[in-house]
Amino acid sequence: MADEGSALLSHAHSLGALTAAMSSVLLSESGSLQEAEREARELIAALHDMPRHWAIVERGTAMSPDDWSRALGAARRRAAGAPLQYAAGRASFRHLTLDVDERVLIPRPETELLIDIVLERTAGASGGIAVDVGTGSGAIALALASEGGFARVIATDISRDALLVAEGNLARCGAALRAPVELRAGSLLRPVGERPLRAVVSNPPYISPSEAAALPPSVRDWEPPVALFSGEDGMLATARLVREASDALGEGGLLALEVDARRASLTSELVATHGAYEQVQVLLDLTGRERFVVARRREGVR
Repeated sequence: MADEGSALLSHAHSLGALTAAMSSVLLSESGSLQEAEREARELIAALHDMPRHWAIVERGTAMSPDDWSRALGAARRRAAGAPLQYAAGRASFRHLTLDVDERVLIPRPETELLIDIVLERTAGASGGIAVDVGTGSGAIALALASEGGFARVIATDISRDALLVAEGNLARCGAALRAPVELRAGSLLRPVGERPLRAVVSNPPYISPSEAAALPPSVRDWEPPVALFSGEDGMLATARLVREASDALGEGGLLALEVDARRASLTSELVATHGAYEQVQVLLDLTGRERFVVARRREGVR
């Protein structure tokens, strides 16, 4: 009888039971039991940095009271409308797992492709300084420091709240880094006095306030406005960064920007007509949208 009681108690506190409890909380938000169960599995996997199928394969695993508290809290946040990554407090970016909350943008697959673009265009040589402008969670800077061949990576952000999140992620991912990362507070490249830079990389704010109503509620109502909106036309930060990078990059240095698909041609024209850049290209994301603008600092022009 004692063994039977222990088994029943273990089942009551199992991963499967926890997933069911989370699904009940999420059902009010999703309206579909199947969708609620899927989201419960995704949340619990994110909380434990495990694959999505973990909650099914290991459903008999005993979970601690702390596990239950964290997971049910995440389910309640998700049911209240929080994006899944904010609800879990975690987001995957390339091979990294990052802490995220409402102080920073949620890292997205498009930005992972930006890392590929930078790595491809800086391959074959090592050293130099890369700067991640508007680092947010630190995703770009940490990926470049762990996968690239740079001697140093500097990450800047105007938001001190965002830098606190990035600082936690720097500590979390430190063992995976091949180059040191330094976090600096300030607008765009102003905190960076080092010259010349080998690469300036950024996913800057690029949305006009007039477009706010068209944004998904999960973006408009949850993600930080300072990381979304930039001037009346959405181009203020991008235009300033193009100018500042022209003075900071060394000859042949790389400028790599993630942009709004609606503003890709405008951004590329801005870069091309500046006079300090060459090899200006607009590159597509995985859905075929114009998403990135890259260029090289022209030699012999200052």
